[in-house]
Amino acid sequence: MSQRLIAIVEDEAPIRENYRDALGRYGFRTVGYANRQAAEAAFADQLPDLVIIDIGLDDEPEGGFQLCRHLRQRAPTLPIIFLTARDSDLDAVSGLRLGADDYLTKDISTSHLLARVLALFRRLDAINEASVNPDLIEQGRLRLDPDALSVHWQGQRVALTVTEFWMIHALARHPGHVKSRDQLMDAASLVVDDSTVTSHIKRIRRKFESIDPDFAQLETVHGAGYRWLPSGR
Repeated sequence: MSQRLIAIVEDEAPIRENYRDALGRYGFRTVGYANRQAAEAAFADQLPDLVIIDIGLDDEPEGGFQLCRHLRQRAPTLPIIFLTARDSDLDAVSGLRLGADDYLTKDISTSHLLARVLALFRRLDAINEASVNPDLIEQGRLRLDPDALSVHWQGQRVALTVTEFWMIHALARHPGHVKSRDQLMDAASLVVDDSTVTSHIKRIRRKFESIDPDFAQLETVHGAGYRWLPSGR
């Protein structure tokens, strides 16, 4: 039985308990919160292993976005999933820009939700595998360490999410090689549309550019995908 703890922040009690029951049947420990304030107070003492958040919480139409921003500042690699009735592209892009690893709508089945949760945990488990088979990547100004799930550029840490880390890992392992969006999704255990992958790539670029305004290592190959340029380019 899994000892991992999943927090569900959802203001509608029947929906919250339905998700808790589904994840509990699989063996996860779960805890539920009805609003942002209760969740933040609990997380101040101990962070869960994964958080599922609705956007609208009680009287805060974007309380979930605020909570995501707060959590991402505290824990850059904490898996975060938005699960909401709001299905607009703008909301999805906003959630991903804030650092969420996935954005799902409430019309999905509980089995689909479980599959996304397991995919995120598989990525975290890859850290333990990396400790047995180290795969440190050093490409010019880039240093990528799967054992620590860390990325450094010019000696400064780049605060990537788990999803973003494995996308960069897939690209930097083979500099100069083009990776399609499907290949990046496979590397990050994602099943999303092309625009979501694009949003992740844009967010990754902004993080590197915040350290190095001249950053140009991550190149878009129109119609094909993306590649990490070899050192010296």
